[in-house]
Amino acid sequence: MPSITIDVRHAYTPEQETALIDAVLAALADAFGVPAHTHNALLQVHAPHRFRPPPGCSCPERFTNISIHLMPGRSLAAKRRLYAGIVARLQPLGVPADCVLIRLHELAPQNFGVRGGQALCDLDVGY
Repeated sequence: MPSITIDVRHAYTPEQETALIDAVLAALADAFGVPAHTHNALLQVHAPHRFRPPPGCSCPERFTNISIHLMPGRSLAAKRRLYAGIVARLQPLGVPADCVLIRLHELAPQNFGVRGGQALCDLDVGY
């Protein structure tokens, strides 16, 4: 049950915002085999003066910071597929590869409250 936050400093159209979210969700589904309907995603647009990109980003206004909270257990190979898949899907949307930062936050299932306040570890989610 990944939970995704995407932070950007560029004002996109609603269609472009949807495409950004869909790109990350698709990469996550491909890399980890988690059904796309189980994800939730939040896109936050920040004023450029409030969101500083790291040095080396070739197009600072397109810097994209992605945080994904998920349960542990994915292999390093799967994580590498995720990273590459996200970057590849964002490039056609104008986000250079060197302007993407992806962070995975692995949380034990007892640290997720879902479906009306139940601990995820108490449920069979089917994957």
